[in-house]
Amino acid sequence: MKTIPVVENVLKLNDEVALLNRRQFRQAGVFVIDLIGAPGSGKTALLEATLKALVGRCRAGVIVGDPATSRDGERLVCYCEQVVQVNTGHGCHLDANQVRQAMGRLNVAELDLLFIENVGNLICPVGFDLGQNAKVGLFSVSEGDDKAAKHPHLVLAADILLLNKMDLLEHVSFNRDRFLEDIRHLRADVQVIELAATKGLLAEWIDWLLSRCRVR
Repeated sequence: MKTIPVVENVLKLNDEVALLNRRQFRQAGVFVIDLIGAPGSGKTALLEATLKALVGRCRAGVIVGDPATSRDGERLVCYCEQVVQVNTGHGCHLDANQVRQAMGRLNVAELDLLFIENVGNLICPVGFDLGQNAKVGLFSVSEGDDKAAKHPHLVLAADILLLNKMDLLEHVSFNRDRFLEDIRHLRADVQVIELAATKGLLAEWIDWLLSRCRVR
């Protein structure tokens, strides 16, 4: 009986579209970030604070992925004119084709940075190339210190990791040393930035973003 590698075919098609996305982004000179984090980790709050901090310093746009509603997009449009919401329905992640369709509603040539806020999930989005320059993994202290160990594929795939809600550290049960040790066991070289988005404590993150804009 002939076997059909369905998953491989799906990923191959996704990668082909991702390559087209990447070429278009490169031609436009825009640096693209795939932001991956669990529900409640603070992805949208981080983008709100980030977009506010980047005003006048870097032209940014956002593609927002969410199973339903346009609430995240409505929050972000207050800080950024170029925002597109993608509702995935039952889908647990964005794919390259959805990003490509969203690109058609953006003026990519007028952007320096494009954030793709992926669907709240630490597993499904990791394996799908969207054409991004960098995958950014977001954890928060309110989720527990075992999340990096339980989701090693995100740690291994990310170009940089963020630990959010540091302002809550003294109020939750979170072993920071254990969390960092789990990461270093998987990736000794990955950069980890600690921040508190709702308090505006994200200078190191903004510096990292601006350095990528200057390179582009």
